[in-house]
Amino acid sequence: MVRSEDRFEYAFFDLETTKPTQPGQECIILEFGAILVCPSTLVELDHYYTLVRPADLSSIASLPMRSNGINIDTVASSPTFQEIADEVYDILHGRIWAGHNILGFDCARIQEAFAHIGRPAPKPKGTIDSLTLLTQRFGRRAGNMKLDTLAIHFGLGRQEHRSLADVRLNLEVLKYCATVLFLESSLPDMLTENDPTTSLSTQNAGLDPLHMGPLSNEMQEELNQLDAAVGFLEPDEVLIPSIYASLVPWYRGSQRIKLLHDLQLCCRHMKLRFGINMKSDLFDYSGRPKLDIIADASPNLCKVLDACDDIASKLSVDSGSNSEWRPVVIRQYDYPAVRLHIPASGDIRIYATEIYKKEPSGTEQRLIFTKFDKSELSTLFKQGSFMDAFFSLDPYDYQQNAGIRLVAKKLVIHSMNLYF
Repeated sequence: MVRSEDRFEYAFFDLETTKPTQPGQECIILEFGAILVCPSTLVELDHYYTLVRPADLSSIASLPMRSNGINIDTVASSPTFQEIADEVYDILHGRIWAGHNILGFDCARIQEAFAHIGRPAPKPKGTIDSLTLLTQRFGRRAGNMKLDTLAIHFGLGRQEHRSLADVRLNLEVLKYCATVLFLESSLPDMLTENDPTTSLSTQNAGLDPLHMGPLSNEMQEELNQLDAAVGFLEPDEVLIPSIYASLVPWYRGSQRIKLLHDLQLCCRHMKLRFGINMKSDLFDYSGRPKLDIIADASPNLCKVLDACDDIASKLSVDSGSNSEWRPVVIRQYDYPAVRLHIPASGDIRIYATEIYKKEPSGTEQRLIFTKFDKSELSTLFKQGSFMDAFFSLDPYDYQQNAGIRLVAKKLVIHSMNLYF
């Protein structure tokens, strides 16, 4: 295996594991495969593959035969994970990790495997999860976005569920998706005219296909609303073990904490504890725009945010920071709450958050603002009203204060307000 000093390659990898047959049972790694890829050409530079024998073969003796042919007989003479740990560490540590659903599964299994043998796990320079990426950029047209579904969509055959073959299939799927998206970006007008879904809708509605303006606008508005929600997870969909943090390069040689799950959450029907604070200044002491709202936090949301806090705060201490860590969940009230930050755009004149008003009928109307002025929002964000919040988690360390800021990407305010 080629070892690189500057670790510039993408490390695409995949695991095959046992499937738990009862609650609480761990997944046992049975196969590891990885390909080092040049980031500028996606050309394969090197690869590594091996079956893995569990430390206790009896632990898989009663498991059913896998459809991919991996069973107790095929792994009996293979090395254990402890015997391949040096190789796996060298492949992954300090490189950008890539793969399909690695943030939801494979990354956590790697951490568990190294923990079981009492060794530090490798840390990535960054992560590329093609499931998240393609759901955001290519979603809806290819079904459930599983690798097998995408492969069938592009006529690439079926997924083998063997680690090295699946990594190569993942790369091919990415290339096909990128090509389609590149071509579509070059032909925006033709897409609306030739899209079979649009043609079918026109026929069903009895509309003249040569006069598609109103229908096209309506469809595009609906797609824009859907796009804003793609990539966001409900709190109960988050796999806690897959969340971990790392230090990444930042301004002028400094470092900052990054939650490598790239976690974005969607919390629907959140109740506003307080509306816009009209008494506070619009800018903080550093001159940055400051506009926050406080909403009640559900138990599932608290569980996820507390886990992120524990992981990020520990890394903050380990990195030598002496800043005071501020928990993201506020527990000074009778019910846990969170503070959602509404940022301004780069020129600090308008809101960077998409803000919608939801009518009782369920339709959403995007609100357009011309300036960053909290008085405009005071009639919308009222105490006791409900909203759907889509937000990202942004760790910060500034002037002796550190923590995780919840940055609102999209807010949907329900027009029917219920007051305390």
